[in-house]
Amino acid sequence: MPMPDMNLLIALDALLEEGSVVGAARRMHLSPAAMSRTLTRIREALGDPVLVRAGRGLVPTPRALALQAQVRSLVEQANEVFQARDEVDMSLLERRFNVRSNDVFFGAFGGQLVDTLRVHAPLSTLRFAPEGEGDDDALREGRIDLHVTSRRNFGPEIKVQLLFYTRFVALAREDHPIFDAPITPESFVRYDHVSVSRRGRAHGPIDLALEALGLSRRVALTTPNFHSAIFSTASSNLIVSLPETVLWGMRELGLRMRPFVIPLDFEPVQVVQAWHPRCDKDPAHRWLRQTVKQICATVEERNAGVWPQP
Repeated sequence: MPMPDMNLLIALDALLEEGSVVGAARRMHLSPAAMSRTLTRIREALGDPVLVRAGRGLVPTPRALALQAQVRSLVEQANEVFQARDEVDMSLLERRFNVRSNDVFFGAFGGQLVDTLRVHAPLSTLRFAPEGEGDDDALREGRIDLHVTSRRNFGPEIKVQLLFYTRFVALAREDHPIFDAPITPESFVRYDHVSVSRRGRAHGPIDLALEALGLSRRVALTTPNFHSAIFSTASSNLIVSLPETVLWGMRELGLRMRPFVIPLDFEPVQVVQAWHPRCDKDPAHRWLRQTVKQICATVEERNAGVWPQP
């Protein structure tokens, strides 16, 4: 059996990612006519149209979609063979790092991460990608480099490293009536609450802890991120529960808000960073992971400075 032309894999990867003959040609520094001929060869080799006309554009066939992840992995492995090295000069590296997390991590660590990048990798850039539903293949397909999250249900091949623990605390406006007396589980549920959930969920671990005491709270507002919850709470009698790290920037916002310990017993939240094993030996990716880990190591020290002094 003759050896297949491996260049077709590179061309197929470009065609599937670009979804366009012209775009793939530009990416591979070929003319559109040459790329069109290459697509014909790919179709003959696979026995499949690969890309078919849909209106003014092209869409991949089911066979092409099924092959896309495998083709991408093979191309990346081939690149690693020719670019493998133990060290990289971060000061000369031109690369965009894609980090997925929620606004809690971005708000608490984003500025420090950007500052570190500017000093040690000035030619590289950082892109924060928000968390979203139905996108569990982003690491596997190489669309993000790192996922910082509290979730743990990744695929078995995904590598995970613990960054820190954080506890949930509560926040209310400074003159909220809950502060007029000692805060108890009963006074905690006396006022309306904000639930923060990108999936629109109104209940979570706090509600389970309340149920164990025979109590329940009323969630009057559900919002997808913590910063909108904070601003909603600043001008109302609402109470929001949020990770302690969110409090770091509260003074800079200029809001007259007051945090307090939730009078319930529940487990702290584990925050991890996750990546695909193909990036494990990549020196630039290793630098990114180590940098995130070092920045997050300051959590306990920074938490100590957010509570009002007696």
